[in-house]
Amino acid sequence: MDYFVHETAVVDDGCQIGKGTKVWHFSHIMPNCEIGESCNIGQNVVISPKVKLGRNVKVQNNVSIYTGVECEDDVFLGPSMVFTNVINPRSAVNRRGDYAKTVVRRGASIGANATIVCGHDIGAFAFIGAGAVVTKNILSYALVVGNPAKQIGWISEYGHRLNFDEDGYAQCPESKENYKIVDNKVSKL
Repeated sequence: MDYFVHETAVVDDGCQIGKGTKVWHFSHIMPNCEIGESCNIGQNVVISPKVKLGRNVKVQNNVSIYTGVECEDDVFLGPSMVFTNVINPRSAVNRRGDYAKTVVRRGASIGANATIVCGHDIGAFAFIGAGAVVTKNILSYALVVGNPAKQIGWISEYGHRLNFDEDGYAQCPESKENYKIVDNKVSKL
C-alpha cells in the first residue's frame, strides 16, 4: 500500500485510493470510491459509494460525503460540514438512486458546520463561511456566508478578500496575483 489507513478505519473493497493519502481514526470508506493522491481524510469521516475526491483534498473530522458528491483537486472540507444528496428525503419513501449531484470545483473551501444542499455546484476557489447554508450554485471566487448563504464579496486563490478598483482589477495581498472582474465573473490574470 502506498497510502496510510489507521487500524480503526474501514476501507471497503473496490475503492481506489491514491498514493500518499491518509485515512484516520474511525473513518469508513465505502465501495467504489475514488480518492486521489495526497488526500487527508480526518477522524470519523464517512465517504459513501461512488464518491470522487481529486488530488490533495483535505477532509476534516466528522464529515460525511454522500453518493452524488464530487470534489475536484485541492478542495478543503471543514470540520463537521454537511452534504445532502436527496432534495426531499422521507424515511418511509425509498429515494435510493434519486441522488442529486453536487460538484465542488478546484480549490474551493467549505467552512466548519456549513451545509451544502444537494444539486448545487460550488465554483472554483469559492469560500463558504462557517455555518453557511448553501441553497444555490456558487460562483468561482465568491465569498458566501449566512443562512441562506449570500455572497458578500470575492476571494483570491490564497483566501484573501479582493477589492476591485473602478476598472475591475484587484490584487491578492499575499500572492500579488492579479484578478479581473467582468460581468460578475472573476478570473485570475
